[in-house]
Amino acid sequence: MATFRRALWPAAGILSAAALAWGPLPLCAQDGTPKLTTEQKEEFLRTAKIIADNPANKGVTDTRRVTLTDGKITHDANVQRIDEHRDYFEGQNGTREFNFKDTYKFNLAAWELAKLLAIEDMMPPYVERRYAGNPASFSWYVDNELMDDEERIAKHLHAPDQAAWREESYVVSVFDQLIYNTDRNEGNLLIDQQWGLWMIDHTRAFRTRRDLLDPKGLVKCDRNLLARMKALDADTIHRVLGPYLNKEEVKGLLARRDKIVKFFEDKGESALYDRPKRS
Repeated sequence: MATFRRALWPAAGILSAAALAWGPLPLCAQDGTPKLTTEQKEEFLRTAKIIADNPANKGVTDTRRVTLTDGKITHDANVQRIDEHRDYFEGQNGTREFNFKDTYKFNLAAWELAKLLAIEDMMPPYVERRYAGNPASFSWYVDNELMDDEERIAKHLHAPDQAAWREESYVVSVFDQLIYNTDRNEGNLLIDQQWGLWMIDHTRAFRTRRDLLDPKGLVKCDRNLLARMKALDADTIHRVLGPYLNKEEVKGLLARRDKIVKFFEDKGESALYDRPKRS
């Protein structure tokens, strides 16, 4: 699977065993990095020089964690280069799938779609770049990462602001239904030190299915997200996501969009809310 766990850096200067496990890996200047725009982060990911390269802390698809620098800024990125297609696939948990795909291209499609939907504040930027001679996705290492959701659950922790947590969780649920994400698990949902949620690793999404993966995952929806989903059209999707999705994947995406929009329009105002964007 394309899932991996990122290093868990200590908060408030407390050194943890997880941090020690990285050994001599150069640490990026997370807290000292100037605040960059999305476009500046994308450009950095495309062009900055790799000065350290190590395996990611979790996963079975040879995800790499690299340290990049442009001479002024040093920051880490995660690299995924898997690009696998099988006529038939059976997972370790017994799931079966025809026309199976597990590809870095879906990370790029998810990022471009997130920008169209104005939820890019809940996903680190992804860009396409070559790694070791092969095309790959490079993603911005989430700043001030506290833990992933797997650790939160194991430690029985709860967000201090439960209302904000639920609102961001609803966004994750809607987005996963929209892209038919078959691999959302606690290890690829990150939490920063402000308890903001970050969606990563979408290599097993964008199936051609036109139904929803789990309609029960739809509970509430941010008004702006719903409006932007309604505004999506085939021409825009083909233009923006066309480099990463084929025609059948686009058709599946739009069909699921229609079902999600209808679901929340039928539920009415009681299912809508306004999520404030992060600063």
